[in-house]
Amino acid sequence: MEYVDRDDPDLSLKKQCEILGLKRNRLYYKPKDSKINIDLMKLIDQLYIEDPTRGTRRLKAALKNKFSVFVGRAKIRMLMRRMAIAAIYPKKDTSIPHPAHKKYPYLLRGVQVNRVNQVWSTDITYIRLNGGFVYLCAIIDWYSRAVLSWKLSTTMHADFCVEALKEARDKYGDPEIFNTDQGVQFTCIEFQSVLRGMNTKVSMDGRGRALDNVFVERLWRTVKYENIFLNEYNTVRECNDGLKEYFNFYNYRREHSKLDYGFPMNVYLNEGYTHVAA
Repeated sequence: MEYVDRDDPDLSLKKQCEILGLKRNRLYYKPKDSKINIDLMKLIDQLYIEDPTRGTRRLKAALKNKFSVFVGRAKIRMLMRRMAIAAIYPKKDTSIPHPAHKKYPYLLRGVQVNRVNQVWSTDITYIRLNGGFVYLCAIIDWYSRAVLSWKLSTTMHADFCVEALKEARDKYGDPEIFNTDQGVQFTCIEFQSVLRGMNTKVSMDGRGRALDNVFVERLWRTVKYENIFLNEYNTVRECNDGLKEYFNFYNYRREHSKLDYGFPMNVYLNEGYTHVAA
C-alpha cells in the first residue's frame, strides 16, 4: 500500500510526510496483516460501530449470520486488540496499570457542561483502507461538539496523539478539564507532560465505564457512517484529504440536533472563544 506519491514532481517525500502528519521513519511502513485479516477487520469495524456492546461471542455470531463468515473468538479478540476497540459494557477491572503511568480520577460524573472550553476529550479509532489501515486521533470540545484537531497515524505510537494535543492547545488555549481513557497513548510521559504544562485538570474514564467519553464515541460513529464507510480510501493521503474535507463540513456545515441545529464550530467561536493562534 502506497502512503505517498514518490513520483510527485512538486512535493518532496519529506514535505508529503509533513502534510500527512507522518514521521519519515513510517514512510515505508506496511501493515503486516494478510488480506484475510484486513477483510475481517473491515467487517468487525462495521459490526462494532453498529453496536459497540458486541463482544467476541456476539461478533462471532454476527459475522456468521450477516456475512456467512466463520471465525473463532480468539481470532476476533486478536483483531479487536489490533483495532484498539473493546466491547462497551460494565466489567471488572482486571488490568494492571503500568507503574510508570499515572492514572487520574474521572472528574465529570454529574457535571453540567454548559460552556465551551469547559471540557475537551480525545480518543483513538481504527480507520480501514483498501489493503491496510490507519488510526485516527481527534480532540473534541464537549459543549460545542467541535473537532479542534485531529491526526492520522499508521501505528499506535503516542506521538500522533501528542501532536493533536499540541495543535489544539496552540490554536485554542487550555480547557478547564481534559478527559481521556486510560490507554497507554494518553497515560504515557510524552502526552502527560504536555497536559502538565497546561492550566488544565486531567480526567480519565473509569475502566468498563460505557459513557465516560460518550461524545467522542458518538463522533466516531458519525465519521464512519458519513465518511469512512461511504468511501473506499486506498492510501493514507486519500484518507487524510477525505477527512480534512469531512471535518470541515462537520464543523461548519453539518447541523447538530443537540445544538438546536447549529454548526459545532460556529457555536464554539460564538460562545466566549478567544483566539490564540492563527
